[in-house]
Amino acid sequence: MTKTDMVHEQIDTIDALMAHYVAGSLPEPARVLVRSHLQMKPDNRRLMSSLELLAGEALESTPEAAIADRDQRLAAIFASAPPASESHVSTRPERALFPQALRALLGFETEDVPWRRRLPGFKEYSFGMEGCEVSLMWIRPGRALPAHSHKGMELILILDGAFNDERGRFGAGDISIADETVEHRPVAEKDRPCIAFAVSDGPIKLVGSLRQMIGDLIG
Repeated sequence: MTKTDMVHEQIDTIDALMAHYVAGSLPEPARVLVRSHLQMKPDNRRLMSSLELLAGEALESTPEAAIADRDQRLAAIFASAPPASESHVSTRPERALFPQALRALLGFETEDVPWRRRLPGFKEYSFGMEGCEVSLMWIRPGRALPAHSHKGMELILILDGAFNDERGRFGAGDISIADETVEHRPVAEKDRPCIAFAVSDGPIKLVGSLRQMIGDLIG
């Protein structure tokens, strides 16, 4: 079973990702990614509701057990800050690109992203958070990113546009899940730039022929 810093259990499907979200085992940037997905894809809230119901039933069937250091734990709970709202209802202003959950994390909208050019036709804004690399990506229409695999887990939420790779098409609101078992070469569709939000817990590893690698790096 694959183990990463993001979660200590394999995540290879959207259902598995949602289950970890309900269980509260994802780091905050990954939770923001899932909340943003739910705000962009309201139909998937039904799956979330079903998973939350199953989790509640499992909790109710758990045998009672005495709590160690009961008074100390209660004091810590009462002293803690109230939890953030988990509303999945999108409150995006008209013409805003980022879902509310992502705007709350970043503190700005698309036009204010401090992009840095990484490759011809590829810009990125990145920072570290809770052991994860968090980034926004802008890919020029028709641009192919170098073929690569992963030394960890990578989650990508498409915010606008789309890319295609060996697994299929990922459009606005879709989540790409990749780990060390996945080798892919994302190619942005030609009608518009692909803008995405990514969370990963390990670096990428370039793969493929030297000729294709050089061509993709040059763009």
